[in-house]
Amino acid sequence: MFKNIYELKPAHFAIYNKSGFNIKRYWKLESKPHTDDFETTCATVKKLLEDSIRRQLELSGDMCTFLSGGLDSSILTYYASKQIKDLSTFSVDYIDNDKNFIKNDFQPNSDKYYIDIMTNMLKTNHSTMYIDTPELTDSLEEAMIARSLPGMADIDSSLLLFCKKVVKHVGADDSVCPGVKGLAPLPVALSGECADEIFGGYPWFFREDALKSGTFPWSIALEEREKLLHPKIAERINIKDYIDFRYKQSLNEVEILETDSSETASKRKIFHLTLNWFMRTLLDRTERMARYGGVEVRIPFCDRKLIEYVWNIPWEMKAYMGREKGLLRYIMEDTLPEEIIYRKKSPYPKTHNPNYLEKVKKMLIEIMENKNAPIHNLVNKECVLEILKTDGNAFTRPWFGQLMTGPQLMAYLIQLNMWLEKYNPKISI
Repeated sequence: MFKNIYELKPAHFAIYNKSGFNIKRYWKLESKPHTDDFETTCATVKKLLEDSIRRQLELSGDMCTFLSGGLDSSILTYYASKQIKDLSTFSVDYIDNDKNFIKNDFQPNSDKYYIDIMTNMLKTNHSTMYIDTPELTDSLEEAMIARSLPGMADIDSSLLLFCKKVVKHVGADDSVCPGVKGLAPLPVALSGECADEIFGGYPWFFREDALKSGTFPWSIALEEREKLLHPKIAERINIKDYIDFRYKQSLNEVEILETDSSETASKRKIFHLTLNWFMRTLLDRTERMARYGGVEVRIPFCDRKLIEYVWNIPWEMKAYMGREKGLLRYIMEDTLPEEIIYRKKSPYPKTHNPNYLEKVKKMLIEIMENKNAPIHNLVNKECVLEILKTDGNAFTRPWFGQLMTGPQLMAYLIQLNMWLEKYNPKISI
């Protein structure tokens, strides 16, 4: 974001010495022919997953799991409960969400029913952390600071608040970290993140409009997004050219094998984009919000050995029975309840309380009415006012995949103004 300041990419290291500054890559996914039959593949995936979870649990610290009642978190909780007696599990919800929940293609049902199935089955010590609208809006700035950038609005701040509440129930280990005087380790939570990216759980793995979009499948409808830019900035930069460059640059890194079916070859490209862009963003969000909130989150699905193996499994196996994460569902059929196995994917829970829309709308109106607000230098005022006028419905494609609809877009713009006020950057084009 800041000129001449860069981040190291994942799986890279840098050395600075008398010879200068050098960056090297130490690991990457390699495309190899997959020779295992279906049953062997299932057994191998299950063994690798169990091993990853076991190793994460063996490390010291107070352990718990984040349980949403979805397939991924239920798998982790199942194995963790076999290894840890009286396992604590936690979920997040919002006050009055049960009264205001409206199902859609991306979020067809709420979590509580499925959480109850798992906690009753495994007899875990479960707690639901409830968040109210004022907390969400009051934490937008703190979440922006934790990420160092405008992020996913209340999708960020809710995780930050969730972790802060979990700490009060779990607490850190009283023992002292070896080699660090007086510093106790953070409580540790297992999260089911990254299973969708690795096993093909997102809608864009199946939707024709996304697969044939010729761009990042979670960010189609570019023209609508471009309208948010200040007209003078939009005149001087070509966002489409930049996105096309990054898109093609990423796809050039994908190694397609002669043995790949046309379907597997096509899906390798989508998986590569998802792993290297979408997953990286979510991992960054999780790490920053959790650590800022006082929790260490571990993600067994993001295990190197597991990813290396699953990367080369043909799409026809991964999407067993034509389902998202079909292979993962199949290998757990003899372990988890049927309702969990065949539950449709539901994303990270967000508030459906109309009070949240009212609050962020009021905050954004105040910003737009302030002629000195720095956001005026970046955004198209008329476009933002139309978003406000229509309660966010003027922006038909959710911001950042399926998560950020009208209220979240407004909150993102609020975070953007907060960031500009706090860091006071000089805009250079």
